[in-house]
Amino acid sequence: MALFTTYHEAIDWIHSRLTFGVKPGLERMKWFLSKLGNPERKLKAVHVAGTNGKGSTIAFTRSVLNAAGYSVGTFTSPFILTFNERISVNGEPISDEEWLSLVNQLKPLVDELDETEHGQATEFEIITACAFAYFANVHPVDFVLFEAGLGGRLDSTNVVDPILTAITSIGYDHMAILGDTLEQIAAEKAGIIKEGIPMITAAHQQEALAVIQDVAKEKKAKCISLHDTCSFEDEQAIETGEQFTLHTPRRQYPLLETGLIGTHQRQNASLAVLLIEWLEQQGAIEIKKEHIYEGIRHAVWAGRFEKVSDHPPVYLDGAHNEEGMIRLIETVHAHFSHKQVHVCFSALKDKPYKQMIQKLETISTSIHFVSFDFPRAESAEALYECSHLEAKSYASDPGTVLEFIRKKSNDPAAIVLVTGSLYFISDIRNRIMG
Repeated sequence: MALFTTYHEAIDWIHSRLTFGVKPGLERMKWFLSKLGNPERKLKAVHVAGTNGKGSTIAFTRSVLNAAGYSVGTFTSPFILTFNERISVNGEPISDEEWLSLVNQLKPLVDELDETEHGQATEFEIITACAFAYFANVHPVDFVLFEAGLGGRLDSTNVVDPILTAITSIGYDHMAILGDTLEQIAAEKAGIIKEGIPMITAAHQQEALAVIQDVAKEKKAKCISLHDTCSFEDEQAIETGEQFTLHTPRRQYPLLETGLIGTHQRQNASLAVLLIEWLEQQGAIEIKKEHIYEGIRHAVWAGRFEKVSDHPPVYLDGAHNEEGMIRLIETVHAHFSHKQVHVCFSALKDKPYKQMIQKLETISTSIHFVSFDFPRAESAEALYECSHLEAKSYASDPGTVLEFIRKKSNDPAAIVLVTGSLYFISDIRNRIMG
């Protein structure tokens, strides 16, 4: 059986599986794991689902565990800098050689699965199986943090055998698949709750929280609600991120500082603190308060209100749904109310971009709409037509964003905000950072 000889061949083959789309269901994953010797049982895993905030919560949690001397694997999506970062160890993406080896291990199994009644494995299923095989057999770590892809209940990652689960925020996204009410969406996310395994949530809407609590009760899983058990004081935006005092049932954390900008990062950082406290309570880790301060302050997460240039200041933020856009606008009001905000925006066809554009217009001096090379990307003209802002422009070429930025370089009052699809953010980041 012919295997791949280069990393690029291997990754091109993985991407070719995109043609099989998104196929909710766990039969193919369970088949994979059985063939691989059930690697999920060898891991100390934390499983994180939610509409927004998953990646940031994982980044904060990993950073704190690293500060305390633990090795941490992460499985996240989509990627911003490089495909390899989907599987990372202590924040560092695994190597091309490791990916090549993993794909060559999985390829014969994929070919075999294709011939069964379960049908063809999708791109995400193959990548998820690679992550399980990697952390169980190639590079064991103290903890693995798994980010759910779509929803939770039927997501490929939901074959994990976790010691703890977390649900970040609940909002409207992927409604064609997950449902069009907060209760339906919450039920899909709550599908990650496991029998007897404690779970922590930052969901704040009463109707969503009630669904999560009901599922937890049914599964005899202790449910800790961030907003019901913790309180915040001294909240303020600072130049490098956010500052706030957190009171948990166990401790007080005066003047925590985040390394990530965004009012919502106060919630994500606090959820990470609760995750850490619960791991400590279970005897899984030993931690000092200074590790929590250090980890929260030094956490990094590319493409989340990330500053990538100074003249003019350019920020990238992957606000790719309505809830993300609301958080972004809160952040602009908190940090940049005295600035002229010039926006570059692109979105996928299946997102509620009309509503997102309406929200963006409330903070924008001007908006430049673009498209980018991705099958589901909306055209720049279609986005442009949705806008009622007077100072607007559009171009199909994402390269025009660089020219848009350059024209603002002599305006001391200007900042440029590049936002929308994470795939778009990744494209522009690569162009800016080279």
